[in-house]
Parts: sequence; structure tokens; C-alpha cells
Amino acid sequence: MIALDTNVLVRLVTRDDEAQAQRAKAVLETNASEDGGLFVSDIVLVELCWTLARGYDLSRAHIARTVHALLNNASINLESPTAVKDALGYFEAGSADFPDCLIVAKASEVGCSHTLSFDQRMGSLPGVQLL
Repeated sequence: MIALDTNVLVRLVTRDDEAQAQRAKAVLETNASEDGGLFVSDIVLVELCWTLARGYDLSRAHIARTVHALLNNASINLESPTAVKDALGYFEAGSADFPDCLIVAKASEVGCSHTLSFDQRMGSLPGVQLL
């Protein structure tokens, strides 16, 4: 298994450096036949979504499509696929950022009764209590 850093995924999505995007694409193509051969940690996924939103001003729909693509790519092994799927549902239905949605989904997954936050946008997420 090979771990991917955030910048590899950013290049694939944004193609802002075509040479790097081609090298990243080649890695995906080379590993396409190996189920779960490319590891994407939760931290990398959070950084990716944050970077796409803040650094590239991509829409929520574009970010959601990107996460769906990672979830549905057999060669990608997400660290927390169930939590990512739940977080994606929260993200598509609400106004909270994807990283916040993943925080809530991961907390639920490990059995937390609720998540405390000052972030008003997180208030609509299940199990969130605003302080």
C-alpha cells in the first residue's frame, strides 16, 4: 500500500500544475488494478477539502463530487470509509464544512454521545451541542 499526500490529490483535482497532475494520474493508473493500494488518511482528506474550498474556491458540489470519487474508487483505501460516507451525507444536506462533518461522524463512530462546538454552522449536524 502507498499513502498519498494532500498535494497529490490537489494536483489531480485542480490540474494547476499539469506536469504534477500527470505524474499523480500515472500513480492512480499504475495502481488501478490493486484494490485499496492507495491509502488516504482522514487528515489528508480534511486538508484536501479545506484546500479546495479555501485555496481554490471550489463549490460544495465540486468538493462533494471529489469525495464521492474517492469513496467509489476501488484503488483508494480511505482510513475511515464509513465515517466519510456519513460525513458526506451531512455535508451535502447542510451548511457545515466537510472537515466539521467528518469530526461529527468520527465522534459518533467511536460512541461519543455528542460533540461540543462554538461553530454555529455545526449546530445543525446530528449530535452537536453548541456552547
